[in-house]
Amino acid sequence: MTERPGPAHAPDQYLNRELSWLEFNGRVLEEAADAGTPLLERLKFLAIFSSNLDEFYEVRVAGLQQQLYAGLEPQDYGADRLDAAEQLGRIDQRVHELVAAQYRVLGDDVFPGLAAQGIERMRYEDLLEVEQRHVDGLFRSSIYPVLTPLAIDPGHPFPHVHNKSLNIALLVESAREPEPRRLFAVVQVPSVLARIVVLPDAGERLRFLLLEDLIGAHLDELFGGFRVISRTVFRVTRNTDLTIEEDEAEDLLETIEESLRLRLRGEAVRLEISADADERFVQMLVEALDLAERDVYRVPGPVDLSAFWALHRREGFRALHDEPLMPRVPPPLAGGRNIFEVIREQDLLVHHPYESFGCVVDFIDRAADDPDVLAIKQTLYRTSGPSPIISALARAAQNGKQVTALVELKARFDEENNIVWARSLEEAGVHVVYGVVGLKTHCKAALVVRREPDGLRRYVHLATGNYNPTTSRIYTDLGLFTARPEYGEDVSEMFNLLTGYSQGHRWKRLLLAPVGLREKVVELIERERANAAAGLAARIVVKMNALVEPSVIDALYGASQAGVAIDLVIRGICCLRPGLPGVSHGIRVTSIVDKFLEHSRVFYFENAGNPEIFLGSADWMPRNFFRRIEAMFPIEDERLKQRVMEEILPVILADNVKARELQLDGRYTRPALLEGVTPIRSQLVFQSLAREAARESAEIMRRMVPIHRRPRARTSDAERALTPA
Repeated sequence: MTERPGPAHAPDQYLNRELSWLEFNGRVLEEAADAGTPLLERLKFLAIFSSNLDEFYEVRVAGLQQQLYAGLEPQDYGADRLDAAEQLGRIDQRVHELVAAQYRVLGDDVFPGLAAQGIERMRYEDLLEVEQRHVDGLFRSSIYPVLTPLAIDPGHPFPHVHNKSLNIALLVESAREPEPRRLFAVVQVPSVLARIVVLPDAGERLRFLLLEDLIGAHLDELFGGFRVISRTVFRVTRNTDLTIEEDEAEDLLETIEESLRLRLRGEAVRLEISADADERFVQMLVEALDLAERDVYRVPGPVDLSAFWALHRREGFRALHDEPLMPRVPPPLAGGRNIFEVIREQDLLVHHPYESFGCVVDFIDRAADDPDVLAIKQTLYRTSGPSPIISALARAAQNGKQVTALVELKARFDEENNIVWARSLEEAGVHVVYGVVGLKTHCKAALVVRREPDGLRRYVHLATGNYNPTTSRIYTDLGLFTARPEYGEDVSEMFNLLTGYSQGHRWKRLLLAPVGLREKVVELIERERANAAAGLAARIVVKMNALVEPSVIDALYGASQAGVAIDLVIRGICCLRPGLPGVSHGIRVTSIVDKFLEHSRVFYFENAGNPEIFLGSADWMPRNFFRRIEAMFPIEDERLKQRVMEEILPVILADNVKARELQLDGRYTRPALLEGVTPIRSQLVFQSLAREAARESAEIMRRMVPIHRRPRARTSDAERALTPA
């Protein structure tokens, strides 16, 4: 790995990483504000906005505060050169604007719209008497026993409030003393209980209380002999970025388990509190939590809107949701063909979620039970629970196969899940490893070694997304199946590198970080620049999630100056500033935010008329190039290349409904739809293409079914299975 070069341009020619991320979350909020989006989907986007912002504060803002107050050095210096204080000031201003807009959307549009459609939030005092009796009984039987009132006085210091827990702050007054005393107290809203309390017998309507409102109406029962003068709801966000000294850890799994326990007690970085809260609560909490005034967010509605995922997930109210997607079986696999036979015949490209993730599960599932499979190796960064892939790997080990799983314990916010999976796999006999010290293993790869008549054959799956059947239904990703020997050799060697001390392999197809991926990306961009300068065909199209690395941005600037047409489809952070005269005038940057999370990573280089197309696990960020194991790999099958060039990338680039274009000043704007221009929403186009491919495949299968004109005396089981009823 060569020395990291610094930015080649002035700081004002780059956009700030944190502010760019906030604009991405602003685009999520735009989906919630879009009147054309079904109401429960709008509520979902409000919840996503809140969850995103939580993580931003837990990690990014927490890191900036550590730089400012503790003098810590950042892992990566931004090319824009804004210091921590400047960034925190701008973040404060922008987040307050966004949160205010979020609650306007909720209070002015979404809640009233849902109420008109039969989904209504109720206040305790507005319930009918029979309803109050019902929830009173529920409180006493199922909620009261779980609550713990916490006094705050000289004998009871301010309690530790866990990260992202919901709490009620109270001011109570003693009712039985000659001179009444006023004291503060805190009651945590139990996270083990459902926050949405649905009222019974509502017919086709859904009326609900929030758990904190129900608890708030019964606080006098918790503080006998005291009268509640005032109360408010608040929530604290803490620094949860784990700092792990891997070199000093004797057992990485145990070290991370201990770090997870500390995560609940990190330094406070944000206070959310009801807008109508008594100012005494704000002052008490700011002092107790050691926060500044700018860290306080007064919200005119429920604190923490991520809880409303629960409403979105409830059954019913179909008209208030998007039309559900039914993933299609990839045409080559139609009819239940054996996946190993298909891959042996041809490379296979699968586009999720439009094409089913089931073929990936089937790949591992069949390998687990196939007597000719000798070994399975797989990386696991994030997976779901219960996971059919984890079950298949365990079963494969129990069937006597050599099974290796590389479980990334440091996958942020999935550490606990991955510890559970690692232990269950080890118990089943899987050889579990945790990767290379100091690096996260973020590549997505699976290898199956199978004994066949002509010798051992390696089957490979490489992908842009995780082995997670749950997120595969809501993330857009691409996966490649191949049995080409060069891929098999490279993936085998990659696993040797991850599990042992392998060095010196000459990579035939894979491009890996941190051992040269950044240099290769810059080289590919420079080749386009040289081709343009020589008058040859030159173009770059990139689709990924983030663009931050200054040396790659500088290479793109250079290519633009040479006349290379560059299209960047960057869902989230983009530090490249497009439209700079003489620098980036030939670069167009768009971002698509829609029903599915755009997660695929595709890289197209024109190469003087002989295009090269790569897929990969890495965004172009310093962490991906220098602190992670990442893989980028070419598509070599001409049919698949044509599919990407003629079906996938053109549709994405043509999106004029959900795409926003990045402007010179860092803002994103929707394209104006001119009269006569056909609206193109890329995700809907891909759904239609998948449906059409499935229909064509079904028709081909129907034409292949033999018709027996007259009955035969003896018919085999196989023939009977193919005979129409």
